[in-house]
Amino acid sequence: MKLHELEKNIGATHSKKRLGRGSGSKLGKTSGKGQKGQKARSGGGVNPVFEGGQLPLYRRIPKRGFKNAMFKTVYAVINLNDLNRFEDGTLVTPTLLKETGIIKNQLDGIKVLGNGKLEKKLTIQANKFSKSALEKINESGSKAEVI
Repeated sequence: MKLHELEKNIGATHSKKRLGRGSGSKLGKTSGKGQKGQKARSGGGVNPVFEGGQLPLYRRIPKRGFKNAMFKTVYAVINLNDLNRFEDGTLVTPTLLKETGIIKNQLDGIKVLGNGKLEKKLTIQANKFSKSALEKINESGSKAEVI
């Protein structure tokens, strides 16, 4: 006997019920779904996690471990092209950015990203700078100060 000669026993497989094909098909009428109710409707049924109103398992199990979401640092982000509105020689500080409306909230600090081109010579004070931002700031002759 070889693998390609194997066959299933007679009666081991059944043809699938083709439900909902009119009244004459196998069960007809309700298509094997019984009478009315949530599970008889199209798209009906309950969430697999639902336990009939009992407190679900995923809520009963104790939650363990450390979650860093509370402690992560979120920076207010600005791009270099936003700084072109200032005049040459301006000291750009977080308070100045907030007064001019470039940022709404300071959050955990300000990060300067390198999108756009800096055309003015400024002194920029921020908590973080991206590598591309630092390169472009140095190219334009401006200064970047980490506070």
